[in-house]
Amino acid sequence: MSILEMISLYLMAMAYIYAGISHFTNEKFFLKIMPPYLPYHKEIVAISGVVEITLGGMLCLPYTQFWAAWGVIALLIAVYPANIYMLQARLKGEKFRKMPVWGLWVRLAFQLVLLFWAYSHTYSWING
Repeated sequence: MSILEMISLYLMAMAYIYAGISHFTNEKFFLKIMPPYLPYHKEIVAISGVVEITLGGMLCLPYTQFWAAWGVIALLIAVYPANIYMLQARLKGEKFRKMPVWGLWVRLAFQLVLLFWAYSHTYSWING
């Protein structure tokens, strides 16, 4: 693994650990972005926070990096509906009025960047 790949991997790990911790330190925000059709909002926020922290830690361990990167991909796909919900609620004027619409579109697109970032670490592991 090159030094750039290693830096990228550890930056990603820190980002997910930080994001996971923020599920507990800024729980109100995460509860607001939960789509109403999902049950058990508080539990889902807590579980997703634990999952993010766990995956971030696993990214730091050579023998679990591959699976952690795939776990991050699965997590990003699982939370994508919350980002869609944010945009829809904003467009309807129901919630998130302080967030610019363009910012929510960027947030949706940025999820694709995050998916590619995680995927790049599955590829480097497979190919040495």
